[in-house]
Amino acid sequence: MRPHEHPDADGRAPRGRGACDPGRDPAHPVAPSEELLDLLHDVLRNARRDASERLGDAITPGQLRLLRTLDRMGRPRRLGELAEALDVAPRSVTSKVDQAAADGWVRRVPDPDDRRATLVELTDAGRERLDAVASSREAGVRARLDALDDDEQQTLLRLLRRVAGRA
Repeated sequence: MRPHEHPDADGRAPRGRGACDPGRDPAHPVAPSEELLDLLHDVLRNARRDASERLGDAITPGQLRLLRTLDRMGRPRRLGELAEALDVAPRSVTSKVDQAAADGWVRRVPDPDDRRATLVELTDAGRERLDAVASSREAGVRARLDALDDDEQQTLLRLLRRVAGRA
């Protein structure tokens, strides 16, 4: 537990409670840096949850990460390269690729430089899935921004750019 936190009734430290949280004791405010991290985490988690609800159980976070990584790599890759890019064990990539191939989102193709090896490439269906997830997440974030008027949105974005070092 952090020095400024007090245990909940069950003795555990409270999690994810900002200074404005109705469950937080106002006499023990959270540091602004901690509140910022909590709020950013909440916004991103809620955006992912909203997208998941719209898309159903069609894709897991691990599958999505695999597809995104392949897309960013820009060309077919060996399983070992994918494992390294994902920072996971090669055997876990094999099972992710197997599932993504069964779903039609990737396919294995011969490596033109080594006929004993295979490469994994994103299919059109995989690209369509990535586009659907991106659109769904964007719609969820847009709905959250709609809680603010235009001036508030611009202020929020301007301040986040400064915090992110982009201003």
